[in-house]
Amino acid sequence: MKKTTQPEWVAPLRRLPRSLAPLLHLQRRHYGEVLNPVRWWGRFPRLFWLMALFVGYLERRRSTLSPGLRALVMTRVSQRCDCAFCIDANGLRLAQRSGSLDKVLAVATWQEADCFDAVERAALAYADAVSATPPQVSAALKAELRRHFDDRALTELTALVAFQNLSARFNAALDIPAQGLCTPAAGRRGGEDA
Repeated sequence: MKKTTQPEWVAPLRRLPRSLAPLLHLQRRHYGEVLNPVRWWGRFPRLFWLMALFVGYLERRRSTLSPGLRALVMTRVSQRCDCAFCIDANGLRLAQRSGSLDKVLAVATWQEADCFDAVERAALAYADAVSATPPQVSAALKAELRRHFDDRALTELTALVAFQNLSARFNAALDIPAQGLCTPAAGRRGGEDA
């Protein structure tokens, strides 16, 4: 596990449950190591499996949302929640799916950036609106979203934003550190004031 400069207020697990072995194998194969959040989620293996199934469904090949758009939205929600691990992991995913770091570096200031198209801008605005407490989805934003997404895609986009909020808020509340997967993303925070 990557170290932080501060002691954890909720200690990570040193030994992980055997029931997570298949997921741990996949993480080691894909990332070369076990990802940090597993050491906290591992206290509840069944819940962690449900989370893995949830994100697996959202990331399926037949999703109504493109892989790049999903990564973009997940990165933005991660920034809104100030989740170091999520910004890192989703920044890597966005860089891989967009083919460069340009969008990763621009997400925090997406309103001023010129590298996002109209669909991406609508999705980013929605991610910000849904991530607010309480959600702040205006009539104007709903109209803009309708220009780009049908009911099915809007429902899936909402589920994606809600899932990432759950994951990012869990990780941020427990101070789960970044993994070091996408170093440029780590310095790009974009909370409510961004």
